[in-house]
Formats: sequence, C-alpha cells, structure tokens
Amino acid sequence: MTGSIRLFVETPLLAGAVVAATPAQAHYLGTVMRRRAGDAVRLFNGRDGEYQASIAGLRRDRAELAVEQQLRPQAVGPDLWLAFALLKRDATDLVVQKATELGVAALLPVVTERCNTHRVNQARLTAIAIEAAEQSERLTVPELHTPQTLHELLSFWPHERRLFSAVERLDGPPLPPAGGPAGLLVGPEGGFAPSELDAMRQHPFVTTANLGPNVLRAETACIAGLALLQAAGRA
Repeated sequence: MTGSIRLFVETPLLAGAVVAATPAQAHYLGTVMRRRAGDAVRLFNGRDGEYQASIAGLRRDRAELAVEQQLRPQAVGPDLWLAFALLKRDATDLVVQKATELGVAALLPVVTERCNTHRVNQARLTAIAIEAAEQSERLTVPELHTPQTLHELLSFWPHERRLFSAVERLDGPPLPPAGGPAGLLVGPEGGFAPSELDAMRQHPFVTTANLGPNVLRAETACIAGLALLQAAGRA
C-alpha cells in the first residue's frame, strides 16, 4: 500500500466536496509521487480539520480531489509566535521550516542593525511553511508576516503577549515557562546592538533570557528556544 500524502488546500472541506488541486500539487501527485486516480490523499486547510480524500481525476497540471470523511477535527495549537532577525537565505529557510514543525502560530521576520539582509521572498517562505506543515501533520500553517523593523515590532506588539528575547552572553535566568500566549525574539548573527537592547528594556512585556552557556547560531537559537518554551508549557 502506498504511503499517505497530505496536502494543504485553501477551499472549505466537507464530505462530498470536490477540491481542485493547484498545478504544482497535480504535478507532485502525478509526476513526482506517481499517484493515479483512486489513490488516497489527506487534506487540511487550517480551519476544518483533516479529511480523507481520493484522487478523482489527474492530468499533468490538473487534479480533482474527492473529499470523503473527516479524520481529525480542527484543534487549537500552541499560541506561540517567533520573531527572528533576517538571516542568509538558507538559514532563514531552515528557521521557517523548523519553526513550523515545532508548531508556531506566526512567523515575524525582523530587520535589525546587524541583519545580513533586509528582504525575503514571501512566496518561497510560504511554500516552505506549507510543505513543513504537510509533512509534520499539523493542522494549520503559520501566518507569515512581512518584514518589519525591531522598532515596529516592539511598538505594535500586543502587551498581553509576553515576548522572550534570547540574548547571548546574558548573565541572567534561563528561558522560563511561557504560561500563556507568548513570543520568542531571536537576533541576528552577532547579536543585538546595544541600542536595541536598551529599547527592549523600555517595554515591560519583554523578558530577556539566555539559552544556556554556549553561544548558539541564530537558527539554532530559534529552534532551541521554541523547544524550551513548548517543553516548559507542557510542564
């Protein structure tokens, strides 16, 4: 029996509906995975849970998916956001992929003084997040925000949501339990500038913390910090 494929779709899901796949999904099903009409797939859209479906028709750039029955109802995931300074392309791709696998609800790229770049390919990062959501079996895809400056992030951050800032070489406490809606802020390679650290101290919703005795690469800090916050949240 062939392995099950999960696909993210935008359309509503309910038993009896027929969903049109995108050309890229049709190519993936027919050319990459060698699926045929009648083969099973699983669908989710971030709102209606996960559904069993089957391929009703398949051509090179077109596929129709017949929705059959719900497999899992929609569930509420971790209310955790990741704000991260923009890195080089491969490192940013890795952050988006792993943060999605770890269940973050929102991804907020941030432009800081020591960033390696100030631009991102939104379509590319969205595709990476969707693929990671499909493979990790989560029921949602994180919301990907457009890049903003650190000043903008701090100015518009909701005050009821705690923001934990991972600061290297910090002589202070480790990352504490989130205890509710929270966000993690990770700086660029080279860390935050002194003026940026001063700006964070002006906001009571910001809690600075360290991630251990070693200096981590920025992408490693994102992954480690999210894992710690989630582990703390389950305690």
